[in-house]
Amino acid sequence: MIKTGLVWFNNDLRVHDNPALLEASLNCERLICLFCIDSQWDKATGLNAKPLGENRRQFLNQSLLDLSAQLAKRGQSLIIVSGNPVEIISDFITRFDIGAVYRSQHVGVFENRQWQHLKADYPRLRFESVPSHTLFRPEQLPFPLEALPTTFSQFRRLVEEIDIDPPLAMPKTLPPAVESLAAETETVLVKPSTTAVFEGGESAALAHLEDYFSGTAPAHYKQTRNELDGWHNSTKFSPWLANGSLSVRRLLQRLKRYEKQQTANESTYWIYFELLWREYFQWLALKLRHKLFSAGGVANRKIHCCFYPERYQKWCHGNTPYPLVNALMKQLNETGYMSNRGRQIVASCFVNELQLDWRFGAAYFEQQLIDYDVAANWGNWQYIAGVGMDPRGGRHFNIEKQTRQYDPAGDFIRKWHGEVTSPQLDSVDAADWPILPPRQR
Repeated sequence: MIKTGLVWFNNDLRVHDNPALLEASLNCERLICLFCIDSQWDKATGLNAKPLGENRRQFLNQSLLDLSAQLAKRGQSLIIVSGNPVEIISDFITRFDIGAVYRSQHVGVFENRQWQHLKADYPRLRFESVPSHTLFRPEQLPFPLEALPTTFSQFRRLVEEIDIDPPLAMPKTLPPAVESLAAETETVLVKPSTTAVFEGGESAALAHLEDYFSGTAPAHYKQTRNELDGWHNSTKFSPWLANGSLSVRRLLQRLKRYEKQQTANESTYWIYFELLWREYFQWLALKLRHKLFSAGGVANRKIHCCFYPERYQKWCHGNTPYPLVNALMKQLNETGYMSNRGRQIVASCFVNELQLDWRFGAAYFEQQLIDYDVAANWGNWQYIAGVGMDPRGGRHFNIEKQTRQYDPAGDFIRKWHGEVTSPQLDSVDAADWPILPPRQR
């Protein structure tokens, strides 16, 4: 039995079905439950955006407050520290004689570099990285990661009949915390505003899970999933899945119960179908590592674009010549959320109409989306830009056609004030010469 273990929470902000927390509780006499607020999240990257915008920060804070409450019910406490995660954990290992460090498996290359750094610095320590963010365990996949199918359709055919583990039963009481630690290092979180569309945390996630499956929405999901607005038109589980407040296996278990007790049809299958898309992106990110962020993507294709600062800013703030794009971007900026169809439309506009480097759009989504998931976000942007795992080479959505189909009466555009105020895409040319309207030339 290990005297003191450390659980490093990251993309698993829950107590239910948490394999890393369970493993630690079974093998340690006492535990330190830690979340690190990485100081890099507040710094702009080379792609002109911060990793953590205000909507994401609020959702994260709500999630951490709820995680702290759930741990307290089981005799534990959550320690939240700001700084460099490697330095923070190294300090904890030294000061508290940590015997083992546990975390949920992460597909992000930067997160895994931090993990490997710690393992290299403390080769005699036990480091356990346990899958909890995916439906499948690595050993369940019918192929090695290096042989991951090159298309989603191939992947789906190989995995959709695999039996998925049920959610784990968690202990009602966890090993005690290190008493001297909480008062010394815990960061106090200010309770966020409750006016947001989504409320972060495990409690809110489980409440929404029951609310969604208590009605008829799952039986009509395929018909409504492409709507631009409306709470039950899509499942809305993505924010809680993204930071691990909701276990994907718990979600699938509830879906199967709905199919058994209520109805099973093409729409309920399509919810599973979408979960398999999410699953594919997780394993793809783990395979691609740094290539997930490279301009040429997995396809290693040369992209043809420039960086037009004015076009980029107009897209970010919803001030393009395209009303639907404007409305969608204003919705994103205000709420931190956008429908899946909306994301495809604005990403296609960014790449095709505005001819901008897709990575800047992906980075802005990372900053703004409360359901940001490194694998799904960057994988989908590669897909739209034609540098991902797509044999057809990208997607170009006709904005006028999309507007007629999904906002024929203009209700969504009016709601989010997407009306065009600047009909010109550019006010200067590539050499910074003013572009004048025809009547002024």
